[in-house]
Amino acid sequence: MSDLQDFHQQLIADVQGDADALGRVTAEAFFEQTGTYLTEAGETEEANWSYYVDDPISPKVQVHGYGGDPRDGNGILSLIICDFQVGPTVRTSNADHVKKLFKRLSDFLKVARKRSFRESLEETSPGYGLSDLIATTWTDVEKIKLIVVTNAEFRAKSDGVPAGTIDDKEVTYSVWDLKRLSRYVEQGLTRQSSEVDFVKDFGGGVPVLRASAGEDALETYIAVIPGEQLAKIYDRWGPKLLESNVRSFLQARGAVNRGMRDTISKSPSMFLAYNNGLSATADAIEIEQTPAGLSMIRAENLQIVNGGQTTASIHAARKAASEQLKQVFVQMKLSIVPHDLSETVVPLISQYANSQNKVAAADFFANHPFHIKVQEMSRRLLAPAGGGGYRETKWFYERARGQFADERGRRTISERKVFDAEFPRHQFFSKTDLAKYENTWSGSPHEVSKGAQKNFSEFAKQIGSAWGKDGSAFDEVWFRRLIAKTIIFRKTETLVSAAEWYQGGYRANIVTYAIAKLVKDAEKRERVIDLDTVWRRQATSYDLEQALLAAAEEAQAVILTPPAGIKNMSEWAKKQACWKTLSDRSVSYDDGLENVLVVPDEAASEVRDARADRSLTNSASAEMRVHQLGAALWKEAYIWGHKHRKLTPRDIGIMETCAAIPRRMPSDRQCVLAITILNKLVDSGFSHTTLAVDQTTAD
Repeated sequence: MSDLQDFHQQLIADVQGDADALGRVTAEAFFEQTGTYLTEAGETEEANWSYYVDDPISPKVQVHGYGGDPRDGNGILSLIICDFQVGPTVRTSNADHVKKLFKRLSDFLKVARKRSFRESLEETSPGYGLSDLIATTWTDVEKIKLIVVTNAEFRAKSDGVPAGTIDDKEVTYSVWDLKRLSRYVEQGLTRQSSEVDFVKDFGGGVPVLRASAGEDALETYIAVIPGEQLAKIYDRWGPKLLESNVRSFLQARGAVNRGMRDTISKSPSMFLAYNNGLSATADAIEIEQTPAGLSMIRAENLQIVNGGQTTASIHAARKAASEQLKQVFVQMKLSIVPHDLSETVVPLISQYANSQNKVAAADFFANHPFHIKVQEMSRRLLAPAGGGGYRETKWFYERARGQFADERGRRTISERKVFDAEFPRHQFFSKTDLAKYENTWSGSPHEVSKGAQKNFSEFAKQIGSAWGKDGSAFDEVWFRRLIAKTIIFRKTETLVSAAEWYQGGYRANIVTYAIAKLVKDAEKRERVIDLDTVWRRQATSYDLEQALLAAAEEAQAVILTPPAGIKNMSEWAKKQACWKTLSDRSVSYDDGLENVLVVPDEAASEVRDARADRSLTNSASAEMRVHQLGAALWKEAYIWGHKHRKLTPRDIGIMETCAAIPRRMPSDRQCVLAITILNKLVDSGFSHTTLAVDQTTAD
């Protein structure tokens, strides 16, 4: 079986599983799953389900969803249509079929702007909300993106392809077919066609200067790229041009920097002098020798890893300062990074290359210690078997796109069976899932409703500061409770889908609002939800489920009845006013609610006990290590530290005690501190063969 066929079968199984578990039609389940990929890859700002079809049997006008309010997305209106079919083999989609799908989208765009069409729809229907949004924001729309997502294979070029205009607004179309979905899920590759042809599509080659530093260095070039050319390239691919770290940061900071905007409009010729420039990477480039020197004519998978603010500012100046933009030039350092090194090298380039706009979240992305720590705990900690299980399992945290598929795919068939038993597929969650659960619990359902990437950016800002020096707050108790939140969130999705009162649509909004409401109401009672019991059972109780349903029914009522002037419920759910309306409402819970709540001090005692256990373990480990290293090493470390003035008076006393073993024996506390002091000395330059051997053994 081919890898694509294997991915095809797994995708169908996942979609059908979600559809059955959550009571959805398969098209919605397919949209939910692939919509996450679109937002993570930067194809759209969001992916909101908003279904309309004129004739289910022979559709001529159809849409499945959209990419958010154009006013919040640089004037881009994205419409999405799905083409999902269940079958034993991978089907091939031809150009005629894809054209029909795009025509359904464009025809919806045309009728949505007609009042008679909107008045023919039920006001609470998703189709009406999307039509009203299009009509209301039409003057703000600058570009239209039509997107087909299909589980068929489509072999034609189809990434941001120009398709004329509608009402003088540029239209492009893109196809996310089975192969492209597979490449993204399993390898993190975002574009079907990642080739930037500077000569053919963007006005000419870019002069470059080779700047590699030696045989072992990455192939590197220095370039100066015209602002107009950079703006056109960004206009073609949008946020997908930005490496994911930069894209997330850009969303957190806003699209345009005022200082750069003023320079472009008032002193465009000085932009090169004032701006720190860009750092970029590419898988490969094509260089041509010209009379004037080297010229870059093509780049594969060009990614801006630092300078997203600069790029967005230049792009935003296309209309406001089009003449001045002709005088703008930007310096660029371009490193050629092989794909197998991209996960480790690219984030470091992003971290170190530019301090012009410091990333306050300080690499709070796949390589941040937070994610590495969560990953480590997910690979190590066993979850209880629970009431319906027979063996302990683990929850797989994917900190970088493709990890789960890679971990599973590199095993033999027999090894995969062991892996699947240890990490059941339904116990897989990503960093955007984590952000969704945590922000829901912290009382920000309106942020969660803004979509995976915007919510993740908000989460990054909070955790970036909460991490502190060592991230000690994010321990095993925190991880177990995170899994409990995951279980509660996913169960609420199922409960809402099956509820008699559920009117269909806006389920994602209802779920995050319901859980946030229950957490808020527990706080009003000076209680917290008993997450530790959920972890031990690996399931929710009847009493908790009834409380969640009560909160969810009230959440639906609030979301479906926005104030006058707001007709799109998805947009209403993104507003803090929506959350305040629900949080102020009174919900009638069953008496069983008290059975799932505990006083905060009881919950805190679990943390204290766990930290005490960890302290004992650390003390025992430190004591063993101190004695293994021996008095001679401690004496040498003491002499080196004293000579280089790296020891405090307290450090000196502890080191003297360790150097006198066995005549003097350090206490448990002194052993822990001694290891900390030794690590400090090693970081300062102290080395010893015993340390190297010990570290190798530890690894």
